[in-house]
Amino acid sequence: MRIRPPEAGEAYACEDCGTEIIRIRNQAPGERDSFEAREIIDHGFLELVRYGVRRADDPLIVDSLKVVDRVLKRDLPQGPGWLRYNHDGYGQRPDGGPFLGWGRGRVWPLLTGERAHYELAAGNGYESLVRTFEGFATCGQLLPEQVWDEADRDGTHLRRGRPAGSAVPLVWAHAEYLKLLRSALDGKVFDRIDAVYDRYSKKDGRKRLRRDLEIYSLRRPIQTLPRGSTLRILDGTRFEVVWSVDGWDSIQKTFSHSMGCCGFSVDITPPERSGVLVWTMYWPDKDQWLGHNIEIEIERN
Repeated sequence: MRIRPPEAGEAYACEDCGTEIIRIRNQAPGERDSFEAREIIDHGFLELVRYGVRRADDPLIVDSLKVVDRVLKRDLPQGPGWLRYNHDGYGQRPDGGPFLGWGRGRVWPLLTGERAHYELAAGNGYESLVRTFEGFATCGQLLPEQVWDEADRDGTHLRRGRPAGSAVPLVWAHAEYLKLLRSALDGKVFDRIDAVYDRYSKKDGRKRLRRDLEIYSLRRPIQTLPRGSTLRILDGTRFEVVWSVDGWDSIQKTFSHSMGCCGFSVDITPPERSGVLVWTMYWPDKDQWLGHNIEIEIERN
């Protein structure tokens, strides 16, 4: 695989396969610093809920949070905390030494505040997260950028759940805390843009959440589909789906349609009697096939 060397932090594409690659700064000398984009997990999608673009109970949001918690969540004495993203090299070194060009990212208290905002938007209990956020403050009520997320280190100031060697205070964290208090008082996320929320997320708005739609992409390879649901297959370029529900005894072809800047999609609604949906993909502009079949089991009700 030939990869064009980028500047540090740049996202680029593999020249052979087109896979999106991200180079992450601040990795230890000799360690891998380039990753496929799908390998990197972070919380950025929660901004869609914060501003009202997506509902808090959108299946894509809910499923993505499960991945975030599996990869990034850390249980600390104050409560749950989260890393910014996996492979983060900005933080204290593994031996507790200071960050000097490379290290290991630690828990950021402000992310507990962001999660509390999400839980408020979802109508869930968020009060314990507020107390956890407050618990990360120093005795002088200053919120740190990062807190130590490993066992206490003897002979150092590093204590589990207490400030690491990062900035104290982090004004961004204090701003998140103040917004959270205001959100709790208002009963809605302070940053929410009501015109956006009314159009895209409100239950009685113009855009309603479909419960009978499942999304598939090469970066979200689901394995099951509820019976009676429609499968929407997404890709960035024009494509065709060749599919079957009877083990290839019969074959159907469906051409994608444009979604504008969002790429292209194909909708397939398997017959109720179907047991397994199998398909492959073809990109006519590149005269390229996927090269293997994809199978999705149709769940019984």
